[in-house]
Amino acid sequence: MAAQLGGQQISALLESLPGIASVLRSPVADAIVSTIRAGVGLGEFSEGDANELIQFAVRRGLVGSEEGEQLLAEVEDACKNARAKARAKKIKKKATVTAKAKRGVKKKAKVKASKAKVARKTTTKKAKTTKSRPKRAKKKR
Repeated sequence: MAAQLGGQQISALLESLPGIASVLRSPVADAIVSTIRAGVGLGEFSEGDANELIQFAVRRGLVGSEEGEQLLAEVEDACKNARAKARAKKIKKKATVTAKAKRGVKKKAKVKASKAKVARKTTTKKAKTTKSRPKRAKKKR
């Protein structure tokens, strides 16, 4: 004889045990929440959540099994395309960063080379001005 829990008892149980909410909540409820968050941009869309919702709709007779399979295939294709675009974007970004880094290294090398030339010139000039010149003997006429 299992006792059935009423709404107030469930609320009291959820308040007293914070971790129990995730255990008691159904996967469909999690999928609904995740999909809503993804829809408004607060989270990522999950193919697993879409699958859960489609299975729920088919089990309840809200959607026919053929329509559910077709929808699931469309979702899988869209997710594959999105992943491919994300990979391409990541590769392009990495290539751009690498190219910028290479250009930065070349610019730094040029700057260092020009600074070294300037340093050599100034030290050479200083050396000429600071050295005492030997006096030349005057020629007799």
